[in-house]
Amino acid sequence: MNDPGSTNPRDDEGADLPPDIEKLLRDLTGGGPVDPQVASMMQGMGLDKVDPQVLAMVMQQVQAMFAAPDTGEAVNVTLATDIARKTVAAEGDALASDADRRGAAESVQVAGMWLDAVTDVSTSGLRGTAWSRAEWVEATMPVWTDLVEPVAEGVSDAVGTALTAQLGQLGEADLPEGMAGMLDQAGPMLRRMHGSMFSMQLGQGSGTLAGEVLTGCEVSLPLVPSPDVVLMPQSLRAFAEGLEVDEPQARLYLAVREVARVRLFGAVPWLAPGLLAAVRDYAADISIDTEAIDEAVRSIDPSDAEAVQQALQGRMFAPHQSPAQQAALARLETLLALVEGWVDVVTDAATRDHLPQAAALGEAVRRRRATGGPAEKAFGALVGLELRPRRLRDAANLFRALEDRGGTELRDGAWRHPDLAPGTADLDDPLGYVERAATPQGDAMDAELDRLLSGEDPA
Repeated sequence: MNDPGSTNPRDDEGADLPPDIEKLLRDLTGGGPVDPQVASMMQGMGLDKVDPQVLAMVMQQVQAMFAAPDTGEAVNVTLATDIARKTVAAEGDALASDADRRGAAESVQVAGMWLDAVTDVSTSGLRGTAWSRAEWVEATMPVWTDLVEPVAEGVSDAVGTALTAQLGQLGEADLPEGMAGMLDQAGPMLRRMHGSMFSMQLGQGSGTLAGEVLTGCEVSLPLVPSPDVVLMPQSLRAFAEGLEVDEPQARLYLAVREVARVRLFGAVPWLAPGLLAAVRDYAADISIDTEAIDEAVRSIDPSDAEAVQQALQGRMFAPHQSPAQQAALARLETLLALVEGWVDVVTDAATRDHLPQAAALGEAVRRRRATGGPAEKAFGALVGLELRPRRLRDAANLFRALEDRGGTELRDGAWRHPDLAPGTADLDDPLGYVERAATPQGDAMDAELDRLLSGEDPA
């Protein structure tokens, strides 16, 4: 209760905050007085010492999170796309010129002819084009949403369950006045808050990624629907300049890689569903360690703003990987490695006799992967799945071994059926896989029958 005789004009508001912070709070509440309890809470958390511009940015994000319409989905596509477009605009974007589009179309046409000479994996009707970063965001967001929504749902449900369990441990008598009735509403509110936060994270991640990718599907996922084969001229030019390679050669090399990817996704009908299924399997078993949350909460001093910030930015709400999730992650990693490994091999075969700088360009692409390329960043930021770049090199070695043993037919035959495709263990033993792949199925069955009849254990 304020002292009626006080002459301090700020006492009636109960706030002793810096003017910039107080003005920010007034703006957020429509110009009304600052609640003394809110002011005390901010002071206790040390927020009165935060840079007002930083706090304003955070407040704007919170406002956007709550202002976003409730779609009932784990990912708000409208919010994610809006954040991605703003991220792209802040980092710099430009529409592709007519010359860029012509160059992309011609490069894709040439790339198709070069690939025809080294592989029978093909998809008809492909056309080359050049996109701005904003166009890439718009076109790829539906696929990103399909990809990350199962993870968003899994994490949201797990966090809601964990926090509800924590609140449930408190009796109604232990809760502040007016809080008891909020428990029933906590679940839906938390899910909406987490969905908005995840959507903002998706927007920021995909927007940042749009500024890095050189081609539409560089992350080894079918992000761009066929028949478009997309080159990103703004990033492509920076890539060529950084390598001191002339732009036409860089464009041709990257066009070959992209055409190879698009052909593979188009010609192998089980590949894209297999990638999405691995992500869904990973998401299906997400859980949060409530004991770890309880321990973390007990160890935090609410008056220590730095400790609170470190807890929120740390692993407090991190999902715990189950054996099923680890298996799904390994399967996803293997599929992505196989895609990029095959692309490496066929691109090298298609360009080595045509582009003098093909070897330098190939090494530069491998360095991008080894130092944390777009795929690793995308999965790390969006769905918490980290990829190991060494698997990509292992996959390339496996496809080269297949080609050395049986030519392009044996190499490309690995994609005929998901049961015939290499698995995680095959990347560790490529020669064993090559031996099995090169053995005719009838001969292998005869050999197993001979061992059975002779009394040997077929295993």
